[in-house]
Amino acid sequence: MLVYALTDKGNVRENNEDSYFISTDEKIKLFIVADGMGGCNGGEVASRYAIEVITKYFFSNYSSCNKNDDSIKKFIEDAVRSANSHVFNKSFSNIDLTGMGTTLTLLLIENRKFFIGHIGDSRAYLIRGDKLIQITEDHSYVEELVKLGRITHEEARNHPQKNIITRALGIDDEIEVDIFTGEVFENDVFLLCTDGLTNMLTDDLILKEFNSSESIDKACDNLIKMAKQNGGFDNITIVAVKEV
Repeated sequence: MLVYALTDKGNVRENNEDSYFISTDEKIKLFIVADGMGGCNGGEVASRYAIEVITKYFFSNYSSCNKNDDSIKKFIEDAVRSANSHVFNKSFSNIDLTGMGTTLTLLLIENRKFFIGHIGDSRAYLIRGDKLIQITEDHSYVEELVKLGRITHEEARNHPQKNIITRALGIDDEIEVDIFTGEVFENDVFLLCTDGLTNMLTDDLILKEFNSSESIDKACDNLIKMAKQNGGFDNITIVAVKEV
C-alpha cells in the first residue's frame, strides 16, 4: 500500500483549518480528512480535535472489534458519533469556539474491503482504471438543489451558496453518518480531499493528473499547485491511498 498526504492553506486564508490523519500501523489502515469551520480558531480546533478523538477511539478499541462488515460499520459510526459529542461539548468551553464544526471523511481498509464514514462536503473518490468514482455525496445546499433538478452539476460548481453545508460534525448533539463499503482491487487509488480541491478542479482534471503522473506523490503535488493556480480560495488537503 502506498500512501501520500498533503495540505496547503491556499492563496487567501490566513490559517489552515483542514486536518488529516494517515495511519502508520499496518493493523489499522485508517485515513481521515476534515475541514473545520467556526469563528477565530474554531475551525482549526474542530477538525484537529475530531481526528484526535476518532484515532484514539480506533487505537483503543478496534482490536476487540469483530471484523465482519456490520461490526465495522457500527464501529465507524460509534467513533464518529463520539467525536461529534466531544467537539459539540468543547464548543461550549470557550466563547471563541461557539458554533464550531467540521466535515469529516474517513477511510478504513480491512479484509480487502473499503469502509468510508462521511459527514459534510469533503469527498472520497475511487480511481479504478480510467474511471474516477465519487463515493460520497456532498451534504450541501447546492447538492440538494441538484438532486431536486433545479440546477445542474455544472451550475452547482459556481453557485453563490455552494459553501452552505447541511450536515457537519460538532454542530448538533446528534448526527447522521453516511457509511459506504465495497471491494478493494489491485491498483485502486482512494482519494480523500477537502472542497478546496474540488471547488478549483473538475473531476476530469483530477483523474487525468493521477493517470498521467508517475506516482501518487507527484499527482497530489501537482493537484495542489493547479488548485492554487486556479484561485486557491480555500485550504486544500489531499490524502491518496493506492493498493498495490
